[in-house]
Amino acid sequence: MSVSLDLSVNRASAQEILQHLLNCEASFVSMLNSRVDIRAYANKIYEHAIRFEAWVEGSLVGLAAIYCNDTNHVVAFVTNVSVLSKWQRHGIASILLDQCVAYATECCFHHVELEVMSENGRAISLYKRKGFTIDNVEGCSTIMSLNLHKDNQ
Repeated sequence: MSVSLDLSVNRASAQEILQHLLNCEASFVSMLNSRVDIRAYANKIYEHAIRFEAWVEGSLVGLAAIYCNDTNHVVAFVTNVSVLSKWQRHGIASILLDQCVAYATECCFHHVELEVMSENGRAISLYKRKGFTIDNVEGCSTIMSLNLHKDNQ
């Protein structure tokens, strides 16, 4: 069955973000609710992040959120990349991450950073394919970054 993927920016309500994160809970390598208050996190994403969203038939199936609030435009931070398990392995996370990076580039940021659970091999592989490199591994957390100005390396 062929479905149409609808890509949007900042369309989801705080409640839709919350529901999406709850629906993705089982897909997170380390349960999200063990690390954050999901309701507060959903509200923070809604209020402070630029959200790139994938919708199918009115349902939010993928979400990538990036904070671009560094007033010096040095570092943008991807705080979330999540896709409902039914829709994983269809390239949705890749598309949404590309949109985050393109947005940060358009806004003249120098780097994009993210934090991923060290045991999340699939996510780390995706980020490496997208050009991110590992900056630091501390405990169960890996910090990765992408230099947006290749000529300044």
